[in-house]
Amino acid sequence: MLAGSAFALSAQAADDAGYRQPPEPLLGVLRAPLNPSPSIDPTGTTALLVRQSLYPPVERVAEPYLKLAGVRVEPRNHSRHDRANGYGIRTCLDGFSLLDLASGRETGVALPAGACPGLPTWSPDGRGFAFDNTTDAGVELWVGDARDGRVRRIEGVQLNTLLGSDVQWLGARHELLVKLVPADLGPMPQKAAVPPGPEMKEAIGGKGESSTYEARDTLSSPEDEALFDHFATAQLATVDVASGKVARVGPPAVYASVAVAPDGRHVRVQKLKRPYSYVTTYNRFAHDMLVLDLADGSSRVLASLPVADRVPVRGVPTGPRSYGWRANQPATLVWAEALDGGDWKTEVPARDRLLTLAAPFTGKPKEFARTKQRYAGLAWFERGGAALLNEYDANRNWRTTTLVDADKAGDKGRVLWDLSTDELYADPGSPRFHTLANGAAVLLQRDGALFLSGAGASPQGNRPFLDRYDLASGTSTRLFRSAPDALESFVDFAGGDTARLLTWHQSPSDPPNLFLRTLGQAQADAAAGEAAYASTPVTVTRFPDPAPLVRGVKKRLVTYKRKDGVDLSFTLYTPPGYQEGTRIPAILYAYPADYADPSKAGQVSGSEQTFTRLTGYRLMLLAGYAIIDNASFPIVGDPKTAYDTYLEQLVADAQAAVDKAVELGVVDRDRIGVTGHSHGALMTANLLAHTDLFRAGVASSGGYNKTLTPFGFQNERRSFWDAREVYDQASAFFHADRINEPLLIVHGSDDANPGTEPTQSPRLFQAIRGNGGTTRLVMLPFEPHWYAAQESNEHFVAEMLAWFDRYVKEAPAQQPAAR
Repeated sequence: MLAGSAFALSAQAADDAGYRQPPEPLLGVLRAPLNPSPSIDPTGTTALLVRQSLYPPVERVAEPYLKLAGVRVEPRNHSRHDRANGYGIRTCLDGFSLLDLASGRETGVALPAGACPGLPTWSPDGRGFAFDNTTDAGVELWVGDARDGRVRRIEGVQLNTLLGSDVQWLGARHELLVKLVPADLGPMPQKAAVPPGPEMKEAIGGKGESSTYEARDTLSSPEDEALFDHFATAQLATVDVASGKVARVGPPAVYASVAVAPDGRHVRVQKLKRPYSYVTTYNRFAHDMLVLDLADGSSRVLASLPVADRVPVRGVPTGPRSYGWRANQPATLVWAEALDGGDWKTEVPARDRLLTLAAPFTGKPKEFARTKQRYAGLAWFERGGAALLNEYDANRNWRTTTLVDADKAGDKGRVLWDLSTDELYADPGSPRFHTLANGAAVLLQRDGALFLSGAGASPQGNRPFLDRYDLASGTSTRLFRSAPDALESFVDFAGGDTARLLTWHQSPSDPPNLFLRTLGQAQADAAAGEAAYASTPVTVTRFPDPAPLVRGVKKRLVTYKRKDGVDLSFTLYTPPGYQEGTRIPAILYAYPADYADPSKAGQVSGSEQTFTRLTGYRLMLLAGYAIIDNASFPIVGDPKTAYDTYLEQLVADAQAAVDKAVELGVVDRDRIGVTGHSHGALMTANLLAHTDLFRAGVASSGGYNKTLTPFGFQNERRSFWDAREVYDQASAFFHADRINEPLLIVHGSDDANPGTEPTQSPRLFQAIRGNGGTTRLVMLPFEPHWYAAQESNEHFVAEMLAWFDRYVKEAPAQQPAAR
């Protein structure tokens, strides 16, 4: 363990410019590579072992980009800078290899020097795969052969990946549907050195909320519109994988989502159109939904929808939405339409109706079902009209799954599962699917039964499982359950054989590896809740331990109660070499979560049987700290009003966690720090303002003034004007004068997450400083909500270690503070 004084920053060092690094062994463990993870082909015979990149260099993160309607575009190579969810940087894979699951033979995939591949996509028959490769000049299309691992570039193809849906397999054929950068696109529009006029927005009557969470990097001028058109315009084309022949389909346009029908001939296309909105992102732009026929190039408009920039918070747009293909028919569309104006607050007999229309799409759509709550998806059986219909009730955090016959209009069906989304212990699991020859995914059914896999939450932690669910009786038979001394999750069936299970196994001492289990005879003690069938594991992969030093870290799952009786838990980590009975400094990490039912708030999630990997705050273990990790911080109550008691519950959660950690004899009550990210950063600042439990805090990428998101935050659905006191009590900025413990504030300077804009942290820093508090502000250049660059992550850890060493580990005895 490191001595705290060895790394305390002097006042002069704190002012030095440049990136810092933590000392060894923290630095070495932080840089330890990631082991591969498997991607199983649709036939269950081959695995792509994908090696993820850990942290790109800051030069990659700093690549110049444009902010256009919720997408960050790198103009240099016409590629997307951010990930599809907008919260991180697009990164490269380090590479991949092929593993024959029967023989265990591994075949390397040779990529060109400096390659930046994306995640491969399997062909439906498992014989090939496709992936993109980003270069300085553009995004290339590559294909590979699963038999020998050989890969090659498709010449003359530059992919347009900006709005997704850029590479899809066309049914059973070895062809791809792709989005291309148009060959005659022309030069990028240039912004004038002096703007041609002011930025203007207008609202003329008509009440309608527009959530701040939909307004990320929006357009702001006609020049932005021209740039968006330039980069988002794509040419649809088909690619013959064998010959490399490219056939363009239809004219170029701004295409968003694109989905191939099971017949491989029809394509559902979302075509964006003007006028564009300046208050929301492209996914709410006006658009035509159309079907394109690849055989003759014809198209038919299904719906023409206006801009949806007045959608209620957590609501849905009116008109057709959630289009999908019926998986067990050649080309039949299914979609939903709101019956409540898209507003969850409206009381109605049914919220949505479901409609269907088959090729050639010339008839009248047929309504086949109505849902009492919000439509949340259909899962189709391989044959007939049977499907699992999912609904979600936002007012109760409730989900319902019903077995329906979509071929019988108005069929009420049979409810299979009806439970709270907060219910972990009784979660039946998720149905497994298999891929048809045409690439469509349907429910895996054998002899009248489905297969369900889940996390297997229990009071002792997660024990993942696989069940066989009999549809007629509604009873489940447990085929597999993880042993209590490991964490082993079902991945897939080997070769499509439901008696041969591929699992992902790990334990505190064993790195994650792929196992093969063959089910044997049913066990007599199946009723006791253990695995109903015996199986002996065979190790398929043997990935090494990338950081053996970390195996000295010990952890235990701890359960306890809040003062009002709500059950809580945390995982307590102790550093290598820790001597039982010794009280040491500690750091508490948490992220508040919302629950409608107090009986569900304390259900244990996660496992102490994971293979420990140290990043971020957990690296403090190597400097002699205990970590009170993932402490339960529930905010319990009716989703409509739960935040009325936010502060009261936050303080009670913290008090209970600290008291329990001290009671265990591990943690020194006088030397505890607190840290959190995003909503957890707000928690951190509020706990320093409203308690004396912690000596110091580190808050990263938080939003501290909730009036800047006036139409809702986290799970608060009311606007600021409906619940002023709630916004006030939740906003640490308004209580900065009470933050009398040191607070390190860290933020990415390019955070695109609505509600945690980079301006939030400097304003809190100024407020604490102006009121005489102790604080430090670190703005990480170019970083989004989650920090990407290696230099940034190393600097963050160095700053955190120095802060906690100075103000927690080496702090003088606690003095009572007047509040």
